Amino acid sequence: MPAGGFSVAAPPGTEFEAKITPIVVVSCIMAATGGLMFGYDVGVSGGVTSMDDFLIKFFPKVYRKKNEPGLDSNYCKYDNQGLQLFTSSLYLAGLIATFFASYTTRRLGRRLTMLIAGIFFIIGVIFNGAAQNLAMLIVGRILLGCGVGFANQAVPLFLSEIAPTRIRGGLNILFQLNVTIGILFANLVNYGTAKIHPWGWRLSLSLAGIPAVLLTAGALFVVDTPNSLIERGRLEEGKAVLRKIRGTDNIEPEFNEILEASRIAQQVKHPFRNLIKRRNIPQLTIAILLQIFQQFTGINAIMFYAPVLFNTLGFKSDASLYSAVITGAVNVLSTVVSIYSVDRVGRRMLLLEAGVQMFLSQVVISVILGIKVTDHSDNLSHGYAVFVVVMVCTFVSAFAWSWGPLGWLIPSETFPLETRSAGQSITVCVNLLFTFVIAQAFLSMLCHLKYAIFAFFSGWVLVMSVFVLFLLPETKNVPIEEMTERVWKKHWFWKRFMDDDDDEKINEMNGAKQWEA
Repeated sequence: MPAGGFSVAAPPGTEFEAKITPIVVVSCIMAATGGLMFGYDVGVSGGVTSMDDFLIKFFPKVYRKKNEPGLDSNYCKYDNQGLQLFTSSLYLAGLIATFFASYTTRRLGRRLTMLIAGIFFIIGVIFNGAAQNLAMLIVGRILLGCGVGFANQAVPLFLSEIAPTRIRGGLNILFQLNVTIGILFANLVNYGTAKIHPWGWRLSLSLAGIPAVLLTAGALFVVDTPNSLIERGRLEEGKAVLRKIRGTDNIEPEFNEILEASRIAQQVKHPFRNLIKRRNIPQLTIAILLQIFQQFTGINAIMFYAPVLFNTLGFKSDASLYSAVITGAVNVLSTVVSIYSVDRVGRRMLLLEAGVQMFLSQVVISVILGIKVTDHSDNLSHGYAVFVVVMVCTFVSAFAWSWGPLGWLIPSETFPLETRSAGQSITVCVNLLFTFVIAQAFLSMLCHLKYAIFAFFSGWVLVMSVFVLFLLPETKNVPIEEMTERVWKKHWFWKRFMDDDDDEKINEMNGAKQWEA
């Protein structure tokens, strides 16, 4: 610390010196494999639940319904609460696990929390791949869900804290890029294993072990973040790591700012209770609403119905492969677009542009499918079918460069250090809660609403775009510890919540005494 015994934080607006060092790149890639695991788990369940061998063993009623002649609608083929629970149990377990992950992230560090996530993933994969009955299957999914809860808690924080400010958005979106790659990989695996009878589904579930091992190995070799080390009192180690990851000896300004944030964080004994204080309402409100809005974009509706749409083009038995490859590839490539543009054009611009794109594409899909249903025809004409496929890809691309990655990025970079772990926990919890709700209810909604489900989600896209326009501040290129001064205190609406209260002043005085040299 400087002479006199106090840390002196850099003045607002300071750009800290930082190089893009190999250790930052390698650490971020390794950490982002948590997204690969999450994406594979999300993608593999949809394909496995459509395999006859899997349905015969675990869900014979669904198998009979699927192959029942004269079923009146494609929309209702998989409308079964038990089958939906197989998919959604992962999210429910993740929701509960994230509260435990908040503690480990704060007390044990980001790196160790990622290691715990990897161990949960490996054990869950073993249970699923070797499942002999429904109980083993569900236990495996629950363990995978615990891994998701721990990984989604730690990885976005790790990436935001270790990355230099000017490329923080791009590196953080590596997590979402790996999610999309995981989904694509799972869909391709499912297509191949569906032809292996009767144990192809076991291979699909077992191959999740590859990203699980990558995450676990990565967590063993990466360094913890300077923010986490300093927060836990390991000051010299934190300074050494900061010097190593920034590639420069001029780290005192950034070190002092993290130290000051850590000093304030130490005064907070109950971070979850602190979250509901007036000065934290803006960050908490935005984090919660972004997670709800992300799930209500309708991405699940689009991704589920894609095989039926492609089937109208005459792909027949290969419909799942074509839909997986085309929509999956669009998903991955569009996430790469986000990595390139998020720190250039900003978060708000991406969300607003994508809102228009998603709204229009969903309205068009709803209208075209509505005309088809009204006409009681079995297939769209070739021209209409091609157009709908284009609209599906238009929607997926917009989601992939906006609400998909930014729903995770923005909350991870806006909470102050004293509530960051608790805030990320709430973020993950709300996301998994509404993912669970959508996963558990979607097939029934699809059966009852039919084509109108796309109109339903387009209405939500309109609402969330208005929210972004008026209430979401821009956070690009703002150092993570300066959000309060440079973002929240200058926003036309949220600044009213930033008035210092008596508690903060008392904490400042007490903190200064405790941190004297």
